[in-house]
Amino acid sequence: MRFAIPPAILLTLLRSPHTSAFSLRKVSASAFVARATAAPFASSSASSSSSSLAFTPPSSNSVVSSSSRPSSSLNMADKERPFTTWTFDKHCETMDWTPEPTASLSAVDASASATVAELQDADLVIVGVFAPVKDDDEEEDDAKDEEKEVDPIAFAGKAKELDEALGGALTDLAAENGKEFQNGGEAGSATPVMRVMEDGKTKRYLLLGLGPQPKDDKPIESTTLMKAAAAIATACHEQKKVASCNILLPTTIASNPSNVQDISTAFYSNLYSDNRYRTGKKVVKMAESLESVKLFMEAGMASSDDLAASITTGKQIAKGVSLTKDIVNAPHNVLNSMSLADTAKRIAEQSGGSITCTILDKKDCEERGMGAYLGVARGSETEPQFIHLTYKPSGGDIKKKVGIIGKGLLFDTGGYNIKTSMMELMKFDCGGAAAVLGAARAVGDMQPEGVEAHFIVAACEVSVTEGHFQQMARFIAPLIRFNVSLNPNAVACRKSQNMISGRAVVPSDVLTASNGKTIEVLNTDAEGRLTLADALVYADKEIGCESIIELSTLTGACMISLGKKICGVWTDDDDLAKSLEEVSKVTGDKSWRMPLAKEYNELLKSKIADISNLGGPYGGAITAALFLQNFVSKKKPFAHLDIAGPVWDDKTGATGFGSKLVSEWVRRQGQ
Repeated sequence: MRFAIPPAILLTLLRSPHTSAFSLRKVSASAFVARATAAPFASSSASSSSSSLAFTPPSSNSVVSSSSRPSSSLNMADKERPFTTWTFDKHCETMDWTPEPTASLSAVDASASATVAELQDADLVIVGVFAPVKDDDEEEDDAKDEEKEVDPIAFAGKAKELDEALGGALTDLAAENGKEFQNGGEAGSATPVMRVMEDGKTKRYLLLGLGPQPKDDKPIESTTLMKAAAAIATACHEQKKVASCNILLPTTIASNPSNVQDISTAFYSNLYSDNRYRTGKKVVKMAESLESVKLFMEAGMASSDDLAASITTGKQIAKGVSLTKDIVNAPHNVLNSMSLADTAKRIAEQSGGSITCTILDKKDCEERGMGAYLGVARGSETEPQFIHLTYKPSGGDIKKKVGIIGKGLLFDTGGYNIKTSMMELMKFDCGGAAAVLGAARAVGDMQPEGVEAHFIVAACEVSVTEGHFQQMARFIAPLIRFNVSLNPNAVACRKSQNMISGRAVVPSDVLTASNGKTIEVLNTDAEGRLTLADALVYADKEIGCESIIELSTLTGACMISLGKKICGVWTDDDDLAKSLEEVSKVTGDKSWRMPLAKEYNELLKSKIADISNLGGPYGGAITAALFLQNFVSKKKPFAHLDIAGPVWDDKTGATGFGSKLVSEWVRRQGQ
């Protein structure tokens, strides 16, 4: 019996405690074809132990000659490659970016000269409505009586004029969908589309829920606006051949430019579709026909210049979110330390001179004593790339110098402590780096005054490699009783990133960080904090940042605590915690402050070094944060953000989480 052994079984055998008793003859990895012929079972242990697994190259008749191939050419040189990637002998050097949406977004004062006819002059017309204000007793009664009839919606202002022009059709639309739509009580909800024939042309109308009317003149929440903008983008996509869309919004939104910025950010972000690795009919273009979207504002609209600036800022932030998604979505055969460094260089090139890029190579890192980072990077296919982007405003005084650090593990197998689940998702282990670089792109476009920002990523990778190939081979010996043929193409072992190789760090190694602190590596899958250690020292000591925040997909423990929608924040500085909380609420990147129990430092003690890289079986997210504190001055405001949960959505992929939070936090530091 002959069969090919898939990589999953090989890795299972590799982890078997019984395999050390077996050995194989040393052979070239390029000729890894094994054949074991079943021998008669011997009665004695001696004859049984004499069995061996012989390795032989494939026979000549098993090789397909060029003359026997089909006549049609499969040479990719004759075709356009769908995306940039590696060749067999060379790593990928660049990562493609998703193009920006081309649709324009603008604001129009509906209370002035704009007529109902102008509002109707679009393929799709959307009317935003707030649900009527209810007192607490009414809300309690509604919750008890789900069958209660919904009161007819009462339009006002331009919406009332439009409804009258349509013969009350909007009122009927709301009434027919009353129980589901609830007069717009849920932000982002929408009625079905109503089609109306006007002058021989079909126009489409729908009502968009904006949630409950804010009470006591309170500002509308950013998350409400983002849900509404997402629904607008979805409607423009689902309604085919929509080239123009007009949206009527009430006074509460029109009076505040920041509201329009939130709409702009969410609208453009929700037009994102990653088609870089799709071909033909698999390509999905969001709102492909859309050319223009106009926001018609009711009375009380802010100045046209302020609204235009807000729309531009929102689009710039969305560009940062798009890049963040691109980086996290990118497969490992595209994204490595070199292609990520190229992305950083392109951010600087497109910043109009506001951002400069410095890349520290292996020699530069060795000179700085970055032993913790380099210990992890030794298992990578590509050379380490320590990325440092510096933003400086064009003029004015610099009020604050801040550092933003992102974990840049571009693929994490766990190293010798190899992962047993979620391996296919470990490309998102660069989520912190993605958020930081996405924010750098946005900051370079926005160019906030008064702040100098340093965006830092210690990029490397962690895989199963050919250096470990012979070790894997010996675990196949238990299959001695079968006639086994191993297809060399079925065992693809590549040197890439937290990975296994003859050079990779192993459990029990002791590394020395650039601040001189020694670290015992108890687990190679707790590698991200090692790279962050040297990045923190660099931001603190060499750059002299006055305040530092760090983002990383660091622990599964944080995901267990907070789920997949909220990131954890660990800091001893109350002012920094407050500023991050405020920014979190404004941007919709949800966070929650977590405890820093100092008594848990006991769990990080090492028998032979200053500190170990792993705590106990419980409180792993806390001990990870405590570990990082060893590499920043105790007098300096520092916060660790564990974004392992919200960085990835199982249905849609990368979420872009963190980019908005960082860019807004940086902007506020200069105020």
